[in-house]
Amino acid sequence: MEIVKSLLFIIVGAAGIIWAADRFTDGAASLARRFNISQMVVGLTVVAFGTSAPELFVSMMSALQGSSAMAVANVVGSNIFNVLCIGGVTAAISIVNVSRDTVRRDIPMVVVTSVLMILLCLDGRLSFLDGCLLMAGFVLYTLWLVRSKGGQTAGDDVKTVKLYGALQSVGLVLVGLAALVLFSSLFVRGASSVAAFLGVSETVIGLTIVAGGTSLPELATSVVAARKGQSALAIGNVIGSCIFNILLILGLTAMVCPMTTEGITWMDYALMTGAVILFGIFSYSKMRISRGEGWVLTTLFVAYMSWIIATA
Repeated sequence: MEIVKSLLFIIVGAAGIIWAADRFTDGAASLARRFNISQMVVGLTVVAFGTSAPELFVSMMSALQGSSAMAVANVVGSNIFNVLCIGGVTAAISIVNVSRDTVRRDIPMVVVTSVLMILLCLDGRLSFLDGCLLMAGFVLYTLWLVRSKGGQTAGDDVKTVKLYGALQSVGLVLVGLAALVLFSSLFVRGASSVAAFLGVSETVIGLTIVAGGTSLPELATSVVAARKGQSALAIGNVIGSCIFNILLILGLTAMVCPMTTEGITWMDYALMTGAVILFGIFSYSKMRISRGEGWVLTTLFVAYMSWIIATA
């Protein structure tokens, strides 16, 4: 019965995190627009933060509850899931077009931030100073994004922000934040219990169940977008979220609660970085990912998951 309860915590927690992230993003975006902040800036900051909220709060609660290895594994696993599973499955279903910005700016940036993360983790931990460095990188990257998008219109790459009343917007933000804390805590508690029941490390759970659970909304969104011919935007957001995962999530979490990286292997780090490089190679020539290349990415993801389970 205990394992059933833990699985229920994971399912309810994941669903609640997705719901809460939507409420928070809607309220924050509405408030930003009421202060006359451009829709483009809202999309690059508030909305982007909202899509990273599940990973952020799960990592934060993991670290605060003493499961820092799960927090780091969540980011590593989410980035692998984003590139190999989401990118691969989306392309396997329908040929994926990749924008020039993604190929020339975002993919190289993911590689750079991945290497930076690996260097910071060489001593087996992410300290407060490491977190400050990552957060500084996040701020600089966001400013760079805003500046590089300055010539585009607001509607180029973000959806129309729905406006709510001032009190309703504040209420959505507060409810969203409170629910994110509550459901993230529930999700982490369930994941930790499953790890204990199965006799595997929390790192393994972080690389698999936690990473997949926090990234499933992006998978569904990207698959639907690809079928509607909007794959370039969907994949661009997925690749961009890899940068946010490392700079924002690890940076902020390490500043609040320094973490250890125990249990994460060189195989995990190498695949996290190598997957992005392979994605870039596939994308570079024709600015698209073919179905065959999508199957290659998907097969690599399945092989990686099989390896983790077999060696757990």
